[in-house]
Amino acid sequence: MAKMHSIFKGLGILSVLILVIFVVVFFYAYFTGGESKALSFLSGDGVGVLQIEGTIDDSRSVTSELKRFKEAPWIKAVVVRIDSPGGAVAPTQEIFDELQKTKKKKPLIASMGSMATSGGYYVASACEKIIANPGTLTGSIGVIMQLNNVEELMKKVGVKGYNIKSGVNKDIGSPFQPLSPEGKEILQSLVDNVHSQFVAAVAKGRGMKEAQVRKLADGRVYSGAQAKELGLVDQFGTLDDAIEFAAKRVGLEENPTVYYSTPEEERWWEKIFFTALGRRFPTSQRGWLRYEWSPSLLQ
Repeated sequence: MAKMHSIFKGLGILSVLILVIFVVVFFYAYFTGGESKALSFLSGDGVGVLQIEGTIDDSRSVTSELKRFKEAPWIKAVVVRIDSPGGAVAPTQEIFDELQKTKKKKPLIASMGSMATSGGYYVASACEKIIANPGTLTGSIGVIMQLNNVEELMKKVGVKGYNIKSGVNKDIGSPFQPLSPEGKEILQSLVDNVHSQFVAAVAKGRGMKEAQVRKLADGRVYSGAQAKELGLVDQFGTLDDAIEFAAKRVGLEENPTVYYSTPEEERWWEKIFFTALGRRFPTSQRGWLRYEWSPSLLQ
């Protein structure tokens, strides 16, 4: 009886040790590589889904997750799910550049949701294949700079604005004065330069000639069906179709494990930790030079 008791006691201790080791390894993986690394111990190789939603005003959370996917050996391919009207120029370019780096190591497939316009299309063009729905809104390859003039309003309320400047063009775009012909020419040159960068990026990503892209890049929006006819989209399909295509691309079986990106500001442990410290996550600022399509009435 005592011998049996000793055996059961030993098995109990062994079970506890195995459980402790498992928990330690699991949480080590979680805190060093995120949820996807932790889950990989249970699920194995699979496809990562990087989600880009809403306006692109900050690249940090997207590029951070993309780097995790790029370095994770259990993620064999990445699907970039885009549902965005675009956004600020620099963050869009940073995401594009990081996608280009990732594409050298792993297959990248773009999956367009309801909208992937302007900057949304910019980042999609970095992928080796673009899959969209026929009714997806895309295209809008162009740049916009919007300025307001409140000079007449200021006169009505009896307020005057003064600019003390170091150079004649330092206050271009000021809302307190009309835009001069010279100022408009300078800003138009800036917009044209950034537009050329957009055209060059799409041409590079899609393997098209810049002249060919420029003909399509007058800012207009295309449906997914129109974009496919013009060579801006490769095929029709859903997010599941894109995941299946990516899995086949790297030789994974049907119904592969899927690892979805989790933006840093949404991780529960960071929320608890930083809330305890009283830290607030920084809010992004909207740049005034943008790769964006933002109609007010179209839903």
